[in-house]
Amino acid sequence: MQNIIQAVFSPGAAQTPIDRVLRFSLIGLALTLGTALAFLTFSGHGAFNTSSGVPWGLPVSMYLFLVLAATGLTFVAALSILFGFQDFAPVAKRCTWLSVAALIGGFTSLGLEIGHPFRMIWTLPTGMQYVSPMFWMGLFYTLYLILLLGKFQRIHAGDWHSPLSHALGLASFVSVVIAHSTLGLVFGMMTMRPLWYDGLISIYFLVMAAVSGGAFAVLFTYVAHDFRQENMPKALRALATGTALPKVFATIIGIGIMMVIDRTITGLWANLDGFQVYQELLRSPLWQLAFWLGLVVPFVVMVMPSTQRQAKWQIRASVLVILAMAIVFYYYVVGGQRVPMFKGAWEPDLVPYTPSLAEWAVALAGVFLVFTIYAIGEKLFNLADTPGAKD
Repeated sequence: MQNIIQAVFSPGAAQTPIDRVLRFSLIGLALTLGTALAFLTFSGHGAFNTSSGVPWGLPVSMYLFLVLAATGLTFVAALSILFGFQDFAPVAKRCTWLSVAALIGGFTSLGLEIGHPFRMIWTLPTGMQYVSPMFWMGLFYTLYLILLLGKFQRIHAGDWHSPLSHALGLASFVSVVIAHSTLGLVFGMMTMRPLWYDGLISIYFLVMAAVSGGAFAVLFTYVAHDFRQENMPKALRALATGTALPKVFATIIGIGIMMVIDRTITGLWANLDGFQVYQELLRSPLWQLAFWLGLVVPFVVMVMPSTQRQAKWQIRASVLVILAMAIVFYYYVVGGQRVPMFKGAWEPDLVPYTPSLAEWAVALAGVFLVFTIYAIGEKLFNLADTPGAKD
């Protein structure tokens, strides 16, 4: 803890990349969280630009993006912890801690958007809305966080493969898949929102979670080593400079691209009222930028032998994918609400929505919290540990 205090309050002593990340993220968290709390205290939900037409805005899309990233990071960690792909063992501990950070950041964004999240403490057991997918989503995500923390504690203690450690890893993996499925049901069961209504939306979420998790794993691994492969331990450097990492990354990006294309073509072909938003997506420069620059370009870069193993291209690809996923989920959450459910001659074709300053503050507070928790983990828990290594 003394190292953390020194990194934050002694700028001259902060020499490592993690020290800089920690200071920057704490400052950002203080500014954004302070702004968000000020708006919520004095204006309440009125500080948001949401309405009866678009009740879920940017903070909800940020929640979706971050919890799916947590799911994807769990998948990356499970490659070695559960499935025996030891090439990925050097990133398993870091990805497990990042899963915790992303999950807490997502919960924070959603909690600030709700306004009174602590009411759930007594509402869930006393209300017991067991027919609602939201109830089960909250229950399983809470269970997932507890199991994930338990698994991380065993890893940090050097216990990677005992029966207890393996059981915690398997339980956390199963719980996040179930939690993820209930999250898909929250959107996919809404027949009144055609953009969301899809029996396979949980599968779509799982694929996009893997894309986000892979990008997070690549970026934060480079952050920990000052964006240089030569600073990495031998096993990690072998992973970064080999073909396994770019091939896996390219594969999940490619599958994600096909999922986006498939949903878009279906939306453009169908004449169901509510799918007009797909035409709006294609007219949006930001969405086009996210698809071509944030998904297609990284896929090409990770496929080409001349670029796939270079640090600068791996870093650029991961950053572009992360930004693209944030944009894709924003358009998914907001776009699904922009066609009015009960439309008459007095209703516009699409409900307008632009995030307010308060919503930006809430969403960015969740992001800065992820970076803060990650950096604290790097300072306290030696996230570079691998099976057999000593703390």
